[in-house]
Amino acid sequence: MTIGTYPGIYVKEESSGVRPIAVASTSIPAFIGIAEKGPIDQPKKVFSFTEYQNNFGGFLEGLYLSHAVFQFFNNGGTQCYVLRVAAENASSAKIVLKDQGKPAQNSLTIEAVSKGTWGNSYAVVVNKGTIDPANEFDLSVFREADPEPVLLETFPNLSVVRDTSNFVDTVISSSKYIRAKHNAENSNVGSGMSRGKGAPSVPLAAPETKFRININDDGYQEVDLQEAVGDGQNKVPDLKTPDNVATAIQVMVRGLKPLRNSTPVSAFEEFISKVEDSALLLISGTKGAASSVRVASASNDADDASHRLKLGLLAGGEQTLGAALTRPQFNTTTNLLYRIGDNATDTAEVDTVEEGSDGDTVISDGPYLDAFKYLDPIEDVSLICVPGIGSPTVVGAGMNYCANRVLSDCFFIGDMSQDTDTTEEAREFRNAISPPNSYGAVYLPWVKMLDPTGRSAEPILVPPSGFVAGLFAKTDAQRGVWKAPAGIAAALGGAMGLAVNFTDLQQGNLNPINVNVIRQFAGSGTVVWGARTITSTSDPEWQYIPVRRMAILLRVSIYNGIQWAVFEPNDEPLWSQLRLNIGSFMMNLFRQGAFQGSTPSQAFFVKCDSETTTQDDINNGRVNMLIGFAPLKPAEFIVVKISQKAGQAS
Repeated sequence: MTIGTYPGIYVKEESSGVRPIAVASTSIPAFIGIAEKGPIDQPKKVFSFTEYQNNFGGFLEGLYLSHAVFQFFNNGGTQCYVLRVAAENASSAKIVLKDQGKPAQNSLTIEAVSKGTWGNSYAVVVNKGTIDPANEFDLSVFREADPEPVLLETFPNLSVVRDTSNFVDTVISSSKYIRAKHNAENSNVGSGMSRGKGAPSVPLAAPETKFRININDDGYQEVDLQEAVGDGQNKVPDLKTPDNVATAIQVMVRGLKPLRNSTPVSAFEEFISKVEDSALLLISGTKGAASSVRVASASNDADDASHRLKLGLLAGGEQTLGAALTRPQFNTTTNLLYRIGDNATDTAEVDTVEEGSDGDTVISDGPYLDAFKYLDPIEDVSLICVPGIGSPTVVGAGMNYCANRVLSDCFFIGDMSQDTDTTEEAREFRNAISPPNSYGAVYLPWVKMLDPTGRSAEPILVPPSGFVAGLFAKTDAQRGVWKAPAGIAAALGGAMGLAVNFTDLQQGNLNPINVNVIRQFAGSGTVVWGARTITSTSDPEWQYIPVRRMAILLRVSIYNGIQWAVFEPNDEPLWSQLRLNIGSFMMNLFRQGAFQGSTPSQAFFVKCDSETTTQDDINNGRVNMLIGFAPLKPAEFIVVKISQKAGQAS
C-alpha cells in the first residue's frame, strides 16, 4: 500500500509470520505382490477393494496380494498403493491380424494391457466404421463368458493413418484391457481413392466419356474413355456395360504419364481400376507411398462422365485413402471373434497368436527385491507390505529400504512364513533378518479368514500384514500415530482364527526378541498383542512402533512445512519464524496427547538460534534446528500390587 499525500487513516496488512505445518499422512501403505492383471512395476493408488479388482483382478490361489488389500480396507484402511510384480517368463496375450490387401500383410497387433493368463479370455471384433466406412473401422473388446461374450468397450471410427486424432494406436491407449499397434510400414499411407457408389445402370454414350484426374498433385489430366474402345489388346468393344466401363478406366489411368519431372513415375504405374461390389474403385499408390487422387469434371460439360460414374465426392462418390487397405480384415461368419492369446491361426485373417502366461510357478525373492525401487517417486507412501512372502531376506530388504529412503519416511510390516508356528522357528526367522533396524516389525502367526472365492468351505490361512496395515490406519485415525496399534481394542476384523494360538509363556520367549504375536482372547477376539520394532539391542530407544512412527511423522511434517524458508535471509528473523511455526505445530500435537509431560516444556523443545547456527553455518548457507520430544511408550507390563490391610478392628 502506498501512503497518499492527503491527511487520513491508512490500513496496511502485515504477515504474522505464521505458516501452519500440516500433519503428514502416516497410514498409506504400498502392497507389493503378484496380481491377476494390471500394470507391472508401476505403483497405482486405489481407494477401495472394488477399484483394486477393476485394476488388478481377483484372488489367486497360493498368492496373497488380493487377500491383504481386501483385509486392509476391511480393517479401516482408506487408500493404498498397489505395486504388481510379475514372475519370471510372464508374457502378455497377443494376436496379429492381417490387412485387407492382396496379398494380405500384417495390419494390427493387439496385446493384453498387461502380462498374465487373464488376457487369454478376451477377444475383439472388427467392423466397418459408421461415419466413414470406406476408411475407418470399429473395434470392440469382449470378455468370453458363458453363454455369451460380454461387451466391455467399443472404439468407433478408428483410422490407420498416423498423426490423425483417431489413429488406432492413440485411441486404444485409453483401453483398460488392450493395446494396439498398427504396422508402422503401412501407417503413413496417404493414398487417395475416389469410389463410385454404384456402376452406371445405363451405357455411357458419347460425348459423356471424359473426366479429369489429378495424381499426386501432378496436375489434372483429361481422360477420354472412348479412346479405350476398339479392337485389340487393352481395348474394350464398347462402353455399354459396367465391366467395359471399369476396364476402360483401368486402361486409360494406367496409361497416364507424369506432367512434371518431379512427380514419381511409381505414383502412376500402380494405379488400378476395377469393379468391386458393383462399384468403381480407383486405388492410388502402393503400401508405403503417400500419393493422392482427385477427380473433377471434364473441361467440356457436354463430355463430362464423372457425375454419371459418381467419381469423386462432388459427384456423390466416396473418398477413400490408400491406407484403408491396411485396416485389419473385418470379422466374418467363420471368425466371429478374434481371440487374443488363444485364437486359431489357420484362418486367412490371423497371422500369429501368443498365449498370455503368468510365468514360472516357483517364484524367487528376486521380483520382490527389485520392486522397492519403483516406490522411490511416491512421496505419500508411509507403510510397505509384501504379503505372504515370509522370507527373512525380503523382510530385511524392506526394512533397509524404509530406513534409507530420502526422508526415512516409511515403516515395513513383515510376515513370517506360513509354517512358522513355534517359538524356535520364530526365533530362527528373527535372527535371519539382516540388518535389523527400527523401521519395521514382524507379526505371526498367519490368520484364518473365509475363502472369498468360495472354493474352500473351511477358513483359509492368509498372512497378517494386510490386517495389521488396516489396523495401523484405523488406530492413526482414531487415536493418533503415538498410540500403539495393539491391545484389546486392536481386534482384527474378518479374522476367523489363527494358525496357532500362542500361550503367555510362549509369547514370553518372543517378546524379548521383538516378535509381535497375534493372540486370541475370550471376549476380545483376535487381537494384535505386540508393538515392537525389529531393532538391534544397541538401539533400545527405538524398540517401540509408535515411537519410531512418531519420529517419522515429525520428520516428514516439518520437512514439508518449512520449504518456504529456503533462500530466505539467514538471520534472527528467519530463526524466529522457524521457532514460531515449528513450536506451534508441536504445541498442537502436545494438546492432542502426543507427548509425555504435563507441560509443553516437559514434552518438547524447539531451538533455532545463534547457538545452533554459527557464523560458519551461515557462510555455508545452513540453518540448524534442534527439535526434541518426549515420546509416549506403550505400557506393556501392568503391575498390580495387592496387600492385606492389617490391624483393622472388627
